[in-house]
Amino acid sequence: MPVYVAEQFTEEEASILRRYVTNLDLPVFALVNLPEVVKGALFARYSRSPKSLRRLFLDEFIGDLDMSGDVTFDATVGLRRAEDLYEKVFFEYGDDSVAQLGGVHLACEQASNVLTKLLEWGRLMSYLEQSTRYLGYDARLPSGHYRYYRAPEILDSPLGARYIGDMDRMFDCYAELLPEVQQWLTKRYPQEKGDSDFVYRQAIRAKALDAVRGLLPAASLSNVGIYGTGQSYELLLLRLRADPLPEARSYADLMLEELRKVIPSFLKRVDIADRGGEWSEYFTSTRNDTSAIVQRLWPDALDPLAHPDLDAPEVQLVEFDRDGEERILTEVLVSRSRMSEEAARRRIDHLGAEDKADLFAAYVGERSNRRHRPGRAFEATSYRFEFVTDYGAFRDLQRHRLLTVDWQPLSTHLGFDLPAIIEEAGLSDRFIESLERSRSLSEALEENFPVQAPYAVSLAYRIRYVMEMNAREAMHLIELRSGPQGHPSYRRVAQQMHLALSEVANHRNVAGSMTYVDHGATDLERLEAERRAEQRRSSKQN
Repeated sequence: MPVYVAEQFTEEEASILRRYVTNLDLPVFALVNLPEVVKGALFARYSRSPKSLRRLFLDEFIGDLDMSGDVTFDATVGLRRAEDLYEKVFFEYGDDSVAQLGGVHLACEQASNVLTKLLEWGRLMSYLEQSTRYLGYDARLPSGHYRYYRAPEILDSPLGARYIGDMDRMFDCYAELLPEVQQWLTKRYPQEKGDSDFVYRQAIRAKALDAVRGLLPAASLSNVGIYGTGQSYELLLLRLRADPLPEARSYADLMLEELRKVIPSFLKRVDIADRGGEWSEYFTSTRNDTSAIVQRLWPDALDPLAHPDLDAPEVQLVEFDRDGEERILTEVLVSRSRMSEEAARRRIDHLGAEDKADLFAAYVGERSNRRHRPGRAFEATSYRFEFVTDYGAFRDLQRHRLLTVDWQPLSTHLGFDLPAIIEEAGLSDRFIESLERSRSLSEALEENFPVQAPYAVSLAYRIRYVMEMNAREAMHLIELRSGPQGHPSYRRVAQQMHLALSEVANHRNVAGSMTYVDHGATDLERLEAERRAEQRRSSKQN
């Protein structure tokens, strides 16, 4: 059972919450008896609020709901009949797709940043994670503790006292540097005429949070809102139950208990020995057997000294189709004609460069905003990138789902990124001292707790990962992540990806169609966004 600091509610608050959540005292719970639009809005607000979902609901949403008819609500009403129908369809006819038609909003709170990456693995689910860019981690839990995961198996070991002490010192450094960076930024970027105090403070604080977030260890706690179908939850639980991380397996048990209060039929197989049990064992055995073969064939595969990659490039385009643009145009012609794929390709091969560019331009069209994207012909070619970035940037990029992403275990062996702001503000020594504490603790954990060692690794340390995506998804990711309001670390990655498409792949038509890529430098990334938000608030009030 994960260590969880339960929240306290008044009797009146508890009586309200019982109608809408499946429990009051556990870190995992489902939402019930609420309109879909309310659940969606609640999760959207959740990602940028320091509050738990229950507290957020009580403080900011309950006043706008008509609860007069909700007193008699019971989430189990009609459940038996639905169960009987599912039994008939699924067990008699084997129609797995039925489990795609029932969805659940699930709140997962006080999960480590190591666990959140496991929760967000699935493509066919929706996630909103609490942001390190908008919320300060200098605030403590109701228990008075800093917000990091205390793994029971580590605390019960001889390293337990050191783990707590070093983690507290890392959070102390974060809490000390945050106001100092904010103060330095106010001198570096004076308030502009026309900006309200609120807009200016928000932009400065966001910049400061961006600069110091690299100090946070991956054990830092986060809240994640998940929406998914029964089938997606089944696959998620099967993976978590097979994961070597104890926190993941404990969380899987909590999730299964809560989900069975809402969609029990869809999850019948998860803990049946010869169904879900065998499935989870398959995940475990393939992972272990593959690792054993890798170790036998390449004994130095896990030795960081044998692979000194401290100077590895941040972004590399490692694989692409040299004929990718012709493949896209072939699909354009096939979709607009009666031709076969082969006949269309022959026609495209005989086109001149100018005609190809005209056809590209026509298919892409006049994009009045970045959400206007061309059709599925852009899915005819793909790009495979290798990244070595700080873990903070990885957290943001990993959440893109319509692509393939895989990553190496988080460690300190690839070095770290030192934010320019920290250097300019003269705070490098303390920043690096905290990162060294992180490295030392992680290395101490690796011998007896190799799976848990990433908890100690600060977000400034680098991780290697690969992402493969088609041109349509590349357009979405690169334009979104290069936006001026983005974090500097992933903005830089997106800009390099765009240049690689043009200069390495020589796919200039594809790169040229990405008209909303921002290659400019930005001082206060959140300033324009905060200005727009204030304008919207003002227009509503008027």
